[in-house]
Amino acid sequence: MIRSLLLAVALATAAPVLLLPMSGQASDRTLPMRFELIRQGPSDTCGARCKVFVAATGAITADTPRDFSVFAKGRDLTGATVVLDSDGGSVHGAIALGRAIRKLALDTTVGRVRLLRAPENAEPRGALSPQADCESMCAFVLLGGVRRVVPAEARVMVHQIWLGDRRDDPTAANYSAEDLVLVQRDIGRLAQYTAEMGISIDMLDLSLRIPPWEPMHAMTSDELRTMRVATEQPDIATGAAVAANPPAPIAPPVSRLTNGIQAAMIDISERNWAVVDQSGHSSLARRHPLTVEGEEIGSFDLLVSCGADRGRYDFSYIERRYKGARNAAPDAVGAVTVRVGGLSEPLKVVSSDQRDGEMVTYAAAQVPADLIDAFTSLGNRSMTLETRASGLVTTIRLGNTGARQSLPGLISACRKSPGDRADLSAGQLGGMAAAR
Repeated sequence: MIRSLLLAVALATAAPVLLLPMSGQASDRTLPMRFELIRQGPSDTCGARCKVFVAATGAITADTPRDFSVFAKGRDLTGATVVLDSDGGSVHGAIALGRAIRKLALDTTVGRVRLLRAPENAEPRGALSPQADCESMCAFVLLGGVRRVVPAEARVMVHQIWLGDRRDDPTAANYSAEDLVLVQRDIGRLAQYTAEMGISIDMLDLSLRIPPWEPMHAMTSDELRTMRVATEQPDIATGAAVAANPPAPIAPPVSRLTNGIQAAMIDISERNWAVVDQSGHSSLARRHPLTVEGEEIGSFDLLVSCGADRGRYDFSYIERRYKGARNAAPDAVGAVTVRVGGLSEPLKVVSSDQRDGEMVTYAAAQVPADLIDAFTSLGNRSMTLETRASGLVTTIRLGNTGARQSLPGLISACRKSPGDRADLSAGQLGGMAAAR
């Protein structure tokens, strides 16, 4: 299985004014990107220095560069600032849009343009709100600006590029040679574009370290500055904090990864959820690598078992975390939380102990059936596992491939073996780990 593919300003208002939302379509980031020309206001505040904003909100598609060209044709955009608020989208569309912005010598920033209430028949005016995110390929569109400003309240967020139809559960998917060719070609194009825009290649390197099952990395103020993503400081000071650097990732020794873990854990799949038998207990199980910014620091098993209460399931988390940098032992895990949509359940850490230089952690809880039902329902659903060990936080998102099909098998096993409906003790968890 392929573990990891290298894929994927001035604030206008000096006095209180009423901000009105732009059109519903413009504010919906899930729709294709829409462009709107708005002059800064109020006019009696900025006077002759009023800026021209091009509000760019929504998803970047293959058609976005063409839509921008149609929008720009016949308009005087001299000195205008493109204001980006987007979840990202197409690699090719983002590169072409960034080049079109640079060709017109426009500036870029991250934010949202809010319309101001104006007298009837008066020219629409807008104020720039810095509360916005520029995610994924939007970060590369930002590079197209001649001058680039990222307000402290805004976030520029990056991660690996990935095949869009396999992003929901990347470790469960299959990848062909043609897929690898496509991804590597796009990485090459991004590298060429990044250098063309005068940006440090370190930005692309940072993006390619974040796999799709981890949260996107919010670039810090230092990263924005040293990688030349931002060319200027915002001219409005705010007290909002920028995301801090995450703890440095640590890589497991190759021999440990291959022999100590992989070979011993052959009964639970990394590719899909399936019903397995562990010491006589039927469980819906899945395995997943544990990573920090793409660097593997261990792996974990999830087991959903029959609960004593028909309205709940036993949920078990079994993790092995490798030795750290310079052979230092990893810290004990202090907290584990599982989330599905708006549902969240903390797990009780039963034990977290050193074994042969590895930290082996067992955590368990009885979770509501609603949480498992939501995860296994029709469609691409995801489950997020968060752990905390001293200052190191891991957040892993995994999909539901096989879960919906396998859950009836677990339910059937629970009905046949009511004695299975009991909490797993620390000893049983330890027996499962030893069997691995």
